[in-house]
Parts: sequence; C-alpha cells; structure tokens
Amino acid sequence: MIQFDGDALALAPRLIGVTLLVDGVGGLIVETEAYRRDDPASHSFSGPGRRNAAMFGPPFHAYVYRSYGLHWCFNIVAQGHGAVLVRALAPLIGLERMAERRGGAARLCAGPGRLTQALAITGALDGAPLDRPPFEWREREGVPDIVSGPRIGITQAVDEPWRFGLRGSPFLSRRFARPSPSTPGR
Repeated sequence: MIQFDGDALALAPRLIGVTLLVDGVGGLIVETEAYRRDDPASHSFSGPGRRNAAMFGPPFHAYVYRSYGLHWCFNIVAQGHGAVLVRALAPLIGLERMAERRGGAARLCAGPGRLTQALAITGALDGAPLDRPPFEWREREGVPDIVSGPRIGITQAVDEPWRFGLRGSPFLSRRFARPSPSTPGR
C-alpha cells in the first residue's frame, strides 16, 4: 500500500508521479494543490457543513464537489481536515474511454474539470474510500522533479506556493509562472 499520510501540504507533492486509476482508466498525477484546515482558501476553514463533510471524515477518502455549478473537482482528504486537489494527470490508460467521455476534446486531463470528466468522477464518489474500487493506486518510480508555485483560481491566500507539478510536464493545467526550486518528493 502506498503511504498517503500527512497533512495536505505534505501529501500534495507526495502525490506527484503516482498513478491514479478509476475503473481502470487514468494516468500519472502531474499537478496538485494543497488546502489545509487553517487556510482561508480551504473549504474546511469555516468548519464542517453538508458540502464539505468528507473533509471532516477519515483521511484518504474522496472529497468531490461541484465548482461554480459547472464541473466536478476531485480531492484527497488529508490528515487535519485538509485536502489535496488533483489538478492534472498525464493520461496513460484507457485513452479511448477518456476521449469519448470528453467528446474527443484534446487535453484530456489538464485541469480539475477535464480530469473528472475523463475519469467519470462525480459527486457519487464523494466520501468514498480511496483504497478500494473503483480506485487503484500505483507507486511512483523514483523521486520526481517537482516545482511549486501559487495556487490557481482562488481569491484568498493567493501567494501560498501550495501548487505542485511535475517539472516540464506537457499535461499541466497551466504552466508555472516562474521557476522554483525542487520540492523534495516525500
């Protein structure tokens, strides 16, 4: 079993390079964002509610919510009531199924909405344990070269460098604005 312990800030870079499959479809995680309980940009910052209940449950469960009423976002609950948003995958397995789900669109998994559409992740998986089907995890090979920078699409705590990515990946949702030192793969 892959070790997925720690708070969101420890878990987010640890996920880079790990392979995620949902019902046998997926790829290599290349971009994540960390949201801790004490972070004003986090859904758990204001305390538990119906929408964020999964964040107050056990770690290593799915937290799936609809963003702006448009698309689903997939998060991994971390220790301490935080979560890690999975922003992008390098698609590897089940490319035809992903393309079909995305209507043949390019950039299959570059961005949270594209990723959930390609992997068929919906609110039905909110709170689901991630160590059971339909989820499958494969450990990364070696320690990847990770970059970090500010998170995307938030209005609070915008300068926190809590977005992590695989350096040079063409599958990122958005390039990192400026080079940053490598983050040790945890």
